[in-house]
Amino acid sequence: MSAESVSAEIFARESLAVLQHITESGRETVSRAAGLIADCVRTDGVIQAFGTGHSQAMVLELAGRAGGLVPTNRLSIADLVLYGGDAPGVLDDPLLERQAGVADRLYDLAAPHPQDLFVIVSNSGVNKVIVEMALRVKERGHRLLAITSLAHTRAVPAGHPSGKKLVDLADVVLDNAAPRGDALLELPGGGAVCALSTLTGAMLVQLTVAEAAAQLLAAGDRPPVYVSANVPGGFESNLELEKRYAGRIRRTAS
Repeated sequence: MSAESVSAEIFARESLAVLQHITESGRETVSRAAGLIADCVRTDGVIQAFGTGHSQAMVLELAGRAGGLVPTNRLSIADLVLYGGDAPGVLDDPLLERQAGVADRLYDLAAPHPQDLFVIVSNSGVNKVIVEMALRVKERGHRLLAITSLAHTRAVPAGHPSGKKLVDLADVVLDNAAPRGDALLELPGGGAVCALSTLTGAMLVQLTVAEAAAQLLAAGDRPPVYVSANVPGGFESNLELEKRYAGRIRRTAS
């Protein structure tokens, strides 16, 4: 591997090729994932989205953004402080996501309804809090949509005592096509640079939302979507839509 194999142009070319691949090869899976979302919206459910680390970027892509669905809720480890009464110092621990019991507390703080759909995002799909959340979700009878890297999760051991990985528990799995370790461009002498999962994860989220909207429209239902709060009347319009889900979706400063 030479230095000439690493550049902005090469990353653009290779990442765009992956985006094209997941768009073309993942149509059936995206349609199934969209069906979960459309069913959740139709039954007055909320889409509960959870991820840690950089996977939170895909959670933000789904929950509470302009052009996105209103019945979406972001779950975060920070909820232990914001809603659970823990001291802010607990968030100083970089290994908090690997501690047992965290996911159960986050689930309880969210107080989801039975018809709520969970979307769990994790590139590796093996961290304890991710698998613990998935186990709790399935125990409570929720549908579960996972966004993960199949290449990575198949290449690493399970990190949860159950031996389970996120892919083992999901009803539908969207593969973000990121390589093991996430970075796309190999460096001379070893290592790699330029993570891919955020680009492909965001694409999968938007593909799925678009298809869910299409399914809702085909059934005669109008998708409840956010208008940008930075256009006249947008903020007020969004508040009106949110009334239907009062107490079930959180919209804090971020």
